[in-house]
Amino acid sequence: MFEKCEAVVIRTIDYGETNKIVTFFTREWGKVAAMARGAKKPSSRLSAVTQPFTYGHYLIRRSRGVGVLHQGEIIDSMRTIREDIFTAAYASYIVELTDKITEEQKRNPYLFELLLQTLQYMNEGRDLEILTCIYEVKMLSVMGIPPTLDRCAICSRTEGNFSFSVKEAGFLCHRCESADPHRIPLSAAAVRLLRLFYYIDISRLGTISVKEKTKRELRTVISSYYDEYSGLSLKTKRFLSQIDELKEISSSGQNMGNHNKNNEKASDH
Repeated sequence: MFEKCEAVVIRTIDYGETNKIVTFFTREWGKVAAMARGAKKPSSRLSAVTQPFTYGHYLIRRSRGVGVLHQGEIIDSMRTIREDIFTAAYASYIVELTDKITEEQKRNPYLFELLLQTLQYMNEGRDLEILTCIYEVKMLSVMGIPPTLDRCAICSRTEGNFSFSVKEAGFLCHRCESADPHRIPLSAAAVRLLRLFYYIDISRLGTISVKEKTKRELRTVISSYYDEYSGLSLKTKRFLSQIDELKEISSSGQNMGNHNKNNEKASDH
């Protein structure tokens, strides 16, 4: 029997000359895989509805293994994501992260909403790095490894200057910082944002403008924590790291160019 679901396409694998195995993250059932027969043919009615990141309604016959996709109706194609290499890179990372930490056919409406809203924000052109940081922080609870972000992980005080300790799995206030000589220093802005990312309802997210220095602090904390506790090694994450390195090199080059221009102007006078 075919059943209707609301879903996002998170992965596709070619199967034979014309078919695809499509992995959906659904509101109703969690993660399910289905065979889309003929979907590799451009003329197929299943071709467009099985593109990565597509959000729609689908008719699927489920089974213990791979089910069968009968038809689909697109709600949002997320076309902007696929047309921009940087946006696609960030979106690919969050769907791979979702895929890796979720079990087959385990319903999680909260995670479905989080994934869908994040992709829609990315598709709208919002800050990719900040959206990714928010998603990563929120996924820590889903994985069962939430850090302590509302108080000091040792003394539980909520006031003071805070750093982050991977070893203690959370913030350390200035009174307890000696407990971890490898703690990560943080600005007040980074502390505030980490807390915000963990607790905010993403559907209520307004416009957030974050300095590049603060973004680097956030990336350092989140990446260090994931490396220590998640046990994940994702291809898309390594690609994002390469993108960050290229951005920094490009930014350094621009700053050097501006510096040289200023020196040339100064020498003219």
